[in-house]
Formats: sequence, C-alpha cells, structure tokens
Amino acid sequence: MLPLQVSNLSMQFKDKVLFHIPKLQLAPNEAVYLRGDNGVGKTTLLKILSGLIEPTAGSLSHSQSWLSRWFNPNKHGIVYLHQSPYLFDDTVYQNVLYAIKFAKLSRQEKRARVITALRKVGLETLADEHVSVLSGGEKQRIAMARAWIIKPAILLMDEPSSSLDLESISRLTLLAKELLEIGSSLVITSHQQNELTQLCSKQWWIKNHTLIESPLLQVIQDSSEPEQLHQTTVL
Repeated sequence: MLPLQVSNLSMQFKDKVLFHIPKLQLAPNEAVYLRGDNGVGKTTLLKILSGLIEPTAGSLSHSQSWLSRWFNPNKHGIVYLHQSPYLFDDTVYQNVLYAIKFAKLSRQEKRARVITALRKVGLETLADEHVSVLSGGEKQRIAMARAWIIKPAILLMDEPSSSLDLESISRLTLLAKELLEIGSSLVITSHQQNELTQLCSKQWWIKNHTLIESPLLQVIQDSSEPEQLHQTTVL
C-alpha cells in the first residue's frame, strides 16, 4: 500500500479556490520536488498532507505498516519540517530527545541515538547549549536531526535550505538519503536547486489552481518563467 494517496482534494478560502487536485499519490522511497510561484499553496498543501489543517474537500489515506515499531508524532508517521523550525525552550539535546521521549528504549539507548543524530548534523558539541544561542541554520539542522531520529514514513520539508550554507545543506542531504534508504518518502519545496532537490526523481507543480506531475528532468514550459527549474507534526 502506498504511504499517501489523495483524491479530489480542494482548498478554498472564502470564495477563492486555492487549488483542486483530482489525484495524487506518493510511493515509498520517493522524493518529490514541489514547485510553484509564491502564494499558490505549496505550504498549505504540505500542511494538509501532514494533517495540520483540513482541506475544504477531498480524501487522504495513509499507510505506515512498516513503521509500527517506531514512535511517531502522529498515527500516520508524517513529519512536517517547517521553514522556521519550532524548538522548545530547552537545550539542544532535550529538543532532539523529545522525538523519542516515549519510545520503549533505555536511557542509554536514547542518549546514543540523540548523540548520533547531533553528530550527523555537526552539532554534537552544542548538546548542552540552550537553543536560544543557535543561528537560524543551526536551528534547522536541529529540526532535521529530530525528524531523522523519528524515522518517519513521510517527511515534508518546507524550504529547508532557505537559511543554510552549503555545509548545512550537505548534512541535511545526508540524513534525507538515509531516510530514503529505509523506505521513507520525501516532499521538498525550494526556490533553489541544490543537493536536496537533486534527490528528487519527480516534480509536483502547482499551477492554475491544480497540480501537474512529471519526471523531474522534464521541464514544464511556462511563459511566465525561464525555461529552467527554479530552484504533520511541525519541527
């Protein structure tokens, strides 16, 4: 069963239809590049897919059978990585630990997983620091470490590289690759092509109040854009 399927999904604000998507599905191990101009509803779509907001109409079905052994932030195993990550008023270590706080693991096992996650994003030495001292890019790396440690069925990444330098993007890409290798699916929005978007094999483009799907290498023509690609739980 596919981890995500959507049918006749619509979102409307008062009398304005933001988008209507007849059909949409996401396969395991699949990375999708979500494109579209500002204001077309990319963030709204991600929040609908994560369960953070309800659509005006339509149905969504999820499956996370292979993830039943993991603690997940919601019953569908979907993580929404916000462009401006939400962090708790606590240390770096505690922010990552929260993701597996209720997992059936020993204290030593939890600590080992948190330290491993922090090491992968290059912030192990800041484990005991309060998150208030972190830069915007470091906060995004903490949020990614917290997402990675959950091992979600689906990771929705909303402009994850907007405040990151090249090293940070490379570290996020490494974690994203590892999630794909274990069967997770990714949806990534970005205004810039980078290592993260290069993981994608498919693109979803919100245009004219609907969604167009195509292989990533197939550039969809738009007279208003150059002939090139532009570049559920909240973390």
